Amino acid sequence: MEKTDPKFEQLLVNSLSVFMKYGIKSVTMDDLARHLSISKKTIYKYVKDKNDLVLHGMAHHQNLEQCAMQACLDNNLNAIDENFEISKVIVGQIQNIHPAVMYDLQKYHPEAIGKFNEYKMTVVNEWVSDNMRRGIEEELYRADLNIPILTAIYLARMTDLFNPDLFPAEATMKEIYLEQFRYHIRGIASEKGVNYLKQKIKKEQKTQTK
Repeated sequence: MEKTDPKFEQLLVNSLSVFMKYGIKSVTMDDLARHLSISKKTIYKYVKDKNDLVLHGMAHHQNLEQCAMQACLDNNLNAIDENFEISKVIVGQIQNIHPAVMYDLQKYHPEAIGKFNEYKMTVVNEWVSDNMRRGIEEELYRADLNIPILTAIYLARMTDLFNPDLFPAEATMKEIYLEQFRYHIRGIASEKGVNYLKQKIKKEQKTQTK
């Protein structure tokens, strides 16, 4: 069956949603069929096994995320606004992720985690680096940024987000990401950028309270 089949794409989206909510290892193919109200036979029309489903699901998720990121880039925003908009996309994707998902990927689905790391080191790496370069040109970021090192730190923190041993048990993925996001921006912003950031946060808060 063609991987562009709309039914296959919907299966990937729905399956990934279940895995993200409950973890990957804990969900059997029988469980998945029950959650999706379809037969296992239907699932196996498209994938050969659970690992194959996870691999294609991750690839489809990354494609959707890349399209969403590109939509933000196409708006020609300044570096801080662009960061804000992309952070909203990411928060929408990770806020309900089960903390065991990254562990399950690393232990049981090496090919999928390999693809995730490749995506991180290419697509995300390029965006983070380009955003910092543009922020410097716009004088919203400090002129003395060591972009390769700061990009590497940003990428390392992407994995740390999913480490439950690092954060308070009551902290949600959304809270953790937003704090990390603010930490990143405040660390690289110039005085002009910090002032712009403060005003933007005030506007965001007013919008949320309306």
